[in-house]
Amino acid sequence: MRIPRIYHPTALAGLKQCELSDDATNHVARVLRMTEGQALELFDGSNHIFPAIITQISKKSVAVNIEQGQLADRESTLHIHLGQVISRGERMEFTIQKSVELGVNVITPLWSERCGVKLEGERLDKKIQQWQKIAIAACEQCGRNRIPEVRPMMKLQDWCAENDGALKLNLHPRAQYSICTLPKMPAQGVRLLIGSEGGLSPQEIAQTEQQGFTEILLGPRVLRTETAALAAITALQLTFGDLG
Repeated sequence: MRIPRIYHPTALAGLKQCELSDDATNHVARVLRMTEGQALELFDGSNHIFPAIITQISKKSVAVNIEQGQLADRESTLHIHLGQVISRGERMEFTIQKSVELGVNVITPLWSERCGVKLEGERLDKKIQQWQKIAIAACEQCGRNRIPEVRPMMKLQDWCAENDGALKLNLHPRAQYSICTLPKMPAQGVRLLIGSEGGLSPQEIAQTEQQGFTEILLGPRVLRTETAALAAITALQLTFGDLG
């Protein structure tokens, strides 16, 4: 049986015992129905793992003894910042979950002219928190020991104007380059823009060009927004990262 991996929101280095968070307690005690003496693997986002043994367990709390941490680096050599225009329903959750499994480091939800989702205020804040929890759960599943950041929502033009030295890429069905034929290599990582179901407007495409984005082509077929994101991330990891 695979040992369950559990995220702990505070630093574990130097600790001998701790109590799990409320979310982790619910998962361990109510969902997994674990008992005293069973093993867990904890991680705190520091790129280390911490073997642990359950010492006390109830429906409201789980206490564990913690062994010395071990470095367990499973991060890709390619840093990817995904700018994803918010998609409807469960598509956004699916994109976040799978992009984390594929090695994305940062995810920024974006609003564009053709975005069909309206989120603001407290509802938006709760949605960001939910998306961050999905990213954490994906790390628990896939073995990553750093937690990708889900940033607050931004307007597409503001995100495009940010400059972190990364190679800026935008998918376009009539682009000149594919990922394999990029004129520049992503030495400082990639900033990947994925539009909404309705695509980007002509004005937004012009803005990406002004902000130094390179248009790339994935193939002859038009992909749905969630498919496009995962296909592009996979191709980038195969070409420049750690897949394959």
